[in-house]
Amino acid sequence: MTQGNAGGDGTGVAVLGTGIMGSAMARNLAAAGLRTRAWDRSAAASAPLAASGVIVAAAPADAVRDARVVITMVPTGDITESVVFGGGVAEAFAPGAVWAQMGTIGVAATAGIGGRLGRSRPDVLFVDAPVSGSKGPAESGQLLILASGPAAAGPPLRPVFAAIGRKTVWLGEAGQGSRMKLVVNAYMSTLIEGVAEALALAGRLGIDDKELAAAIEGGPLDAPIADAKLHKMASGDYAPEFPLQWALKDVDLALAAARGDGETLPLLSALSRQWHAAVDAGHGREDVSAARLALAGPAGRDPH
Repeated sequence: MTQGNAGGDGTGVAVLGTGIMGSAMARNLAAAGLRTRAWDRSAAASAPLAASGVIVAAAPADAVRDARVVITMVPTGDITESVVFGGGVAEAFAPGAVWAQMGTIGVAATAGIGGRLGRSRPDVLFVDAPVSGSKGPAESGQLLILASGPAAAGPPLRPVFAAIGRKTVWLGEAGQGSRMKLVVNAYMSTLIEGVAEALALAGRLGIDDKELAAAIEGGPLDAPIADAKLHKMASGDYAPEFPLQWALKDVDLALAAARGDGETLPLLSALSRQWHAAVDAGHGREDVSAARLALAGPAGRDPH
């Protein structure tokens, strides 16, 4: 493996998956003085971390050896399972290690992975801890961590979560974190689509984007995430902070979980269809604010 400047208090942390979120986590962990290893399926994604003092591993099993805490931050349950159980990671976990699964992979995948770990490595503590926040909060260590799992995992996770998050909410047994994350992201997604459609309506009624922003600013409708995405849409800035394809994945995970309980969510179902159209039109790798570009008519096109 290629090593950066390993330092700190000796607490070993491994981060598997160094995309937008995982790379920010790894940098903040190393900056906090925690001995941090990282791995990603793409060497190009993990290699720059060496300059921040992160030890870059050539294989996922190499990253987790002797780590007290292992974080997985990959986009889907299938990939998570492949990395951990197909990449030699489960066998390489140190005895008594804590596995914090922090990607949004859904309720069913979380239960399946937790159960499989319990059968193969009952000595490893499994914590379901997806995060709420995008690129900016990840880089500044201000993520909201929705943690669930055994109480014994709390002490070793405390310095790790302190380095990457502004707040940790413990929600009970493993699986509750994933449930809460789907609810939070369903709320977020409806806000963002609402902003996109309000801007489209404003354009059709001759209302300037800046006038709309000024009317909402400082009032009860001025939700921070809605304000941030309104300004990105108004300026035609679709650089990815939270890619649309992953936001859609979370919406579909929420719908799948709800259907399992016999629920109907008509607004979220319609939003899913709309965002699938946006991804099919080539906007999946752009920021979720690119939902505006999928709206028909002049207001749905980037005015810049």
